[in-house]
Amino acid sequence: MQGYNVIMIYNKELDRLLMCRRLKDPYKGLSNLVGGKIESGETGMEAAYRELFEETGISRKDVHLHHIMDFKYYLQHCYVEVYAGKLQHDVPVSGDENELYWSDLNQDFFDMTRYAGEGNIGHMLEQVKLSGILTDPTLTVN
Repeated sequence: MQGYNVIMIYNKELDRLLMCRRLKDPYKGLSNLVGGKIESGETGMEAAYRELFEETGISRKDVHLHHIMDFKYYLQHCYVEVYAGKLQHDVPVSGDENELYWSDLNQDFFDMTRYAGEGNIGHMLEQVKLSGILTDPTLTVN
């Protein structure tokens, strides 16, 4: 099975989420989270930090990622690992793969006419909120 990752990056105030507008299929024109393919020989966490840096310029020194959940898609022969992190300081983001922007959190992330992933983005955000992982420094998940 091919592995992929999606990465939820929150600003340090936890009131904005880094998104990208897809420039190609699948989901061309829709907003999505950053992420990509897990390469052979890489751990999921290594791939998440690599993809994050390649797509946004955000590095390990800027954010601590937490492995939140996984999705398995048996019919498509792939799985998706989901990571979340809060920036430790302001970081300028840049990338040429997709258009990057900061979204406020008062959106309907379940709206499939605006967001990729068949409602998964909304589900992932709710899980992060319920877990408290980004607001409680005593919680750790890797």
